[in-house]
Amino acid sequence: MKYTEKMSNKLNQLLEKNYDAEKGYKKAAENVDNTKLKQFFNEQAQKRYDFGHEIKSEIKNYGETPEKGGSATGTMHRTWMDIETAFSSNNEETILNEVQKGEKAAVEEYNEVINDTTLPPTTQQILTKQRDTIENAWQSAKNFETVVS
Repeated sequence: MKYTEKMSNKLNQLLEKNYDAEKGYKKAAENVDNTKLKQFFNEQAQKRYDFGHEIKSEIKNYGETPEKGGSATGTMHRTWMDIETAFSSNNEETILNEVQKGEKAAVEEYNEVINDTTLPPTTQQILTKQRDTIENAWQSAKNFETVVS
């Protein structure tokens, strides 16, 4: 496998995760009543949409084709959120817990790619910035727990 293809595959995995996160955040925004929480979820969905475009550009820079859609795992995670939300006595708290799980996993996945020593500096900078933004969202979701519980 060519280097550019290998790097593109890694970036496509992150791209899929961002598609998943964007959809998950939109779904979360639909399932909460708290105005600030709804706004937070919508803002995060927009950020993940923007991240997706940045990653697509990097993939194209490698001469490869970006993937479309989300991953099966992400779809299952959103389905689980639907079921859990339907039966939960505190929907917002449950959704925040799921957001935290998703963001923790995203940070770990980003770190895995960022730690690749063959990653070009420009790509590493983009992914590090995105990862840091995701870490901030993760912390914000933790902070919202005190508001909704």
